[in-house]
Amino acid sequence: MIEKEAKIVKSLMLFFFLCLLGLGAVAATPTADEILAASDAIRNPGRSFSVTVTLTEFQAGKQVDTSTLTSYSRMQQQGGQFASLIRFVLPARDAGKLMLKNGNDMWFYDPTSKASVRLSPQQRLLGQASNGDVATVNLAKDYKATLVDEEDIKDGERRTRKAYKLALVAVSPDVTYASIEMWVDAENYRPLKARFFAESSRLLKTVYYRRFQLQLGAERPTESVMIDGLNPQSVTLMRFSDYVARTIPDAWLQRDFLPRFNPD
Repeated sequence: MIEKEAKIVKSLMLFFFLCLLGLGAVAATPTADEILAASDAIRNPGRSFSVTVTLTEFQAGKQVDTSTLTSYSRMQQQGGQFASLIRFVLPARDAGKLMLKNGNDMWFYDPTSKASVRLSPQQRLLGQASNGDVATVNLAKDYKATLVDEEDIKDGERRTRKAYKLALVAVSPDVTYASIEMWVDAENYRPLKARFFAESSRLLKTVYYRRFQLQLGAERPTESVMIDGLNPQSVTLMRFSDYVARTIPDAWLQRDFLPRFNPD
């Protein structure tokens, strides 16, 4: 009888232990906003930095255009969003042109005309890349996230990964995309894939994040493959290289300073 009771007690202890494990797993499940913020922290350093951005447009597998830019980004003290100054480097005809994104305002400066004009972040810059795509953005500050599901997907390296699927809805009409579907690696919060939509719910493009490399303290995606929402033969590759932690002066992020900007 004593041996039987001991077995019952042991079984009950095991049952309660498993229940506690289950409750712990439930408690540890991150919220949609936490998942998105963790993914932002992988895409973007949490400090001021510069990075070289190279855009290459392909049509049916053939390269048709390319552009190189340098982005200088700094997290704002209020709100946790980035402000970015983008300098055109190549081709030579565009060298010295600037784009500035500060808050929801975006400006373009041409040193030839010495004029700055307001830009839309939705406007295409090259191929599938829009003006807003080359500016550093923390999505968690511009979108409300909902956790839709957990599912297996193919990532940008064609490997199967278990991912959180998030639905993002813009909190302001001034952001680049009205809504986004995003898949984040359930193991390490790396962004894997995203689908970007217009206000009309039309699919604009699908993006795969890949080539993760150690940059400024974290494994970050150094390539984004952008595929047109209507024509899969239209692809733009966005490469990130030469990450450098650096001080970004307040003056660089002001529209009135654009004519005097000198990165050296």
